[in-house]
Amino acid sequence: QVQLVESGGGLVQAGGSLRLSCAASGRTFSSYALGWFRQAPGKEREGVSCISRFGIINYADSVKGRFTISRDNAKNTVYLQMNSLKPEDTAVYYCARKASCSTIASSDVNLWGNGTLVTISS
Repeated sequence: QVQLVESGGGLVQAGGSLRLSCAASGRTFSSYALGWFRQAPGKEREGVSCISRFGIINYADSVKGRFTISRDNAKNTVYLQMNSLKPEDTAVYYCARKASCSTIASSDVNLWGNGTLVTISS
């Protein structure tokens, strides 16, 4: 059974950086789009970024210029490099397998990870 396992979350001061990783099992990793989502306390889950099987990338406006998504198909891993972090970036971050990156919304997610908590202190 395919699973997605996130890691790399933690507590960082505002202005700092974190790199999240999401490791996937299964041999079809390279065939899918992969996305990062986040859910802050009391808020709905929102799309952060997506990278397609062809390397096409989309970002939410709130993270453009600060976050970078990448994937290593040889390692079955997708990354989210987060720089210039702000307190409003505090959330549980989830990676997900998607049908495409035509949208960063969750409407075409077919597999979720369990999430990793990112806390940014002011």
